[in-house]
Amino acid sequence: MSRFESAGVEIALDDIGPRQPRSTIVLIHGFASNRRENWQRLGWYGAFERKAIRAVALDCRGHGESGKPLDPSAYSRDAMVGDVLALMDHLGIEHTDLMGYSMGARIALAAALKSPDRFGHVVLGGVGERLFEPPRADRGMAEAMEAEDPDSIVDSLLRSFRYFADELRENRLALAALSRASLRFVDDDDMRVACGNLRLPVLVVAGARDTLAGDPEPLAQAFPNGRAVTLPGCDHFSAIPHGLFKAAVFDFLADDLE
Repeated sequence: MSRFESAGVEIALDDIGPRQPRSTIVLIHGFASNRRENWQRLGWYGAFERKAIRAVALDCRGHGESGKPLDPSAYSRDAMVGDVLALMDHLGIEHTDLMGYSMGARIALAAALKSPDRFGHVVLGGVGERLFEPPRADRGMAEAMEAEDPDSIVDSLLRSFRYFADELRENRLALAALSRASLRFVDDDDMRVACGNLRLPVLVVAGARDTLAGDPEPLAQAFPNGRAVTLPGCDHFSAIPHGLFKAAVFDFLADDLE
């Protein structure tokens, strides 16, 4: 494990794979997860290594072994995207493919919109048409993370995230602070306008039963070079390790849509 500092917050990272790779990809995990859970334990590190792809994964601020500010203002779009760009600068990576899951997909999209010249293929996992909904501070998630007794959380999805955070021993107060931040990932009032301006090839992947993401097809259609893959039988959590997800990603990385 390595570390670097981004805007005063220490960020932990893994840098896996050959030093002269076929290509490089930066990985951004989901909310309440971390780089080891999202990418290593679920088989992505090994999959990229077998393809001779250099994989660089960070713990987003508030997660894993990275710094955990308790002020919601520390989790702005500029801060979260800035950590990704600072990671690339720290490692001397000028251009890379990019992949995020759920919260990580939102950060990946924001990074691609901010600095499209620095990215090649973009994979957005665990998101779909619900990305078109207006951004908001998630008070329910924050309250779930702050609850003394997770069994008191009525909403089953919120309760699942809380159990997941507890299982991984994540800092619940940092996650609550992040949840209270209103993460507006694009400047345009219309998300479709922002997506329509991104010329990069984009793959959108979500499970058929992922009610948190919604249908990936309408989001993919908003990009000039977008494609969608729906994983049958998968929900938000079971999609990440699925073999069809990996197959879709490697097919996409090998096939430029331009």
